[in-house]
Amino acid sequence: MTKKILINVLALVVAISFIIPVLWLVLSAFKPGDELFDYPITLLPRTFTFENFIRVWNEMDFITYIKNTGFVTVTATILTVAISTMCGYALAKYKYKWLNVVFVCLLATTMLPTEVLMAPSFEVILRLGLYNSLAGLIIPTLGTLTGVFMMRQFFITVPNELLEAARMDGANEFRIFTRLMVPLAVPVMAILTIFSFRWRWNDYIWPLIVIDDPSKYTLQLALRNLVGQMAIDWSTLLAASVISMMPIVIVFMIFQKYIMNGFMSSGLK
Repeated sequence: MTKKILINVLALVVAISFIIPVLWLVLSAFKPGDELFDYPITLLPRTFTFENFIRVWNEMDFITYIKNTGFVTVTATILTVAISTMCGYALAKYKYKWLNVVFVCLLATTMLPTEVLMAPSFEVILRLGLYNSLAGLIIPTLGTLTGVFMMRQFFITVPNELLEAARMDGANEFRIFTRLMVPLAVPVMAILTIFSFRWRWNDYIWPLIVIDDPSKYTLQLALRNLVGQMAIDWSTLLAASVISMMPIVIVFMIFQKYIMNGFMSSGLK
């Protein structure tokens, strides 16, 4: 009993350590600029105001940045989940010797730092004429080994007898994949969707390299422009950061039920 209490207390402390900085960020966005650096520091704003959010919306081309980021994020996430699901299914259920070699080669790429891959990826984008385009942000991010590995590990746990029974009933491979495997993989696909959405929405380095036109800036590049060489507009930056967090929270809330349903159903297998 004591051990269980200690574990719960430790989990609560860890949760609070993660929540407090986020809560501080959100509440500070509602403070006037002259109140941010008052001493003693207070968590709750003494003067609650929406002026920072109004200034962000009026002074920045926020709609354009959200559209660009949303298009890149949604497109890349959909394609990433689809490609990862198909690759993971093939690597898990098709018994060809060369597939294992391919999987080992894919795993070997994880030993390379992302910075090493950026130069050749940029060269490919440049030669394809995709520099300074949203397509140049999407295409290099589709081959996510993390997603392929997640889907492969899940499909390995699916009994092969299900596939054999479907083949005996006359189902072709496409029907087996779309009608049998994909519905079973929905919880894992939901997790991958959350991860991919967060990766693409918060991506900063790759858009910084590929995009030069301000009209094609993503939200993270726009937030970086709020940091000046001599000064930082903290009020505007905090308000814009809070707005940029909302889509990720919404996506998590949408797909959370699929994750929980997956956990519940996995205990019944």
